[in-house]
Amino acid sequence: MQKLVSKNNNFKLIDTMKILRPAQFLMQCLMAALITISTAATADELKVGDQAPDFSLPAADGKTYSLKDYLGKQVVVLAWYPKAKTRYCTLECKSFVDHGDKLREYDIQYFMASVDELEDNIEFAKETKADFPMLSDESKQVAEAYDVLNFLGFSDRVTFFIGKDGKILKIDEDIHAKTAAQDVMETLDDLKVAKQAIPEEIKE
Repeated sequence: MQKLVSKNNNFKLIDTMKILRPAQFLMQCLMAALITISTAATADELKVGDQAPDFSLPAADGKTYSLKDYLGKQVVVLAWYPKAKTRYCTLECKSFVDHGDKLREYDIQYFMASVDELEDNIEFAKETKADFPMLSDESKQVAEAYDVLNFLGFSDRVTFFIGKDGKILKIDEDIHAKTAAQDVMETLDDLKVAKQAIPEEIKE
């Protein structure tokens, strides 16, 4: 795009796109920096060994799940994701679906959670054939308690491993959507989380 400008009564054409491009580049850099700052701040307040914030949230399967129900019973894996029906969240969910049989060998209860409306997560669970609880934190209060709510109003992609005593065993912020389930199992092995005992009748 060109524009006629005057300097000392001498008129000439300038390419305004050459002026706009640096400005657009600077704006993109600023946005990237803001996102980086938001991601870097994720889960900084909570650390390994801290007591995990309690929650009681509705799930896509029609039930309500509370962290306190698993205290002294099972390790809890809480995988926060940004937005239902988006590409990488779908890949992450499908990873849990595809490897659910292996995950269920561990003595754990695993969830995916977001700040989406419950209806959105119900549709998302149907689309992905999720066979595990997908939690909706519509008030965003739990996301805030876990320090995963970013400045855009979404939850960051962070997975918490919570021990039977309610304390945080690990906070994983380096999530690879396609291999989310395999990575969770690798972490469970590193944390020496036991596998569930197989009943004798099933062994036979």
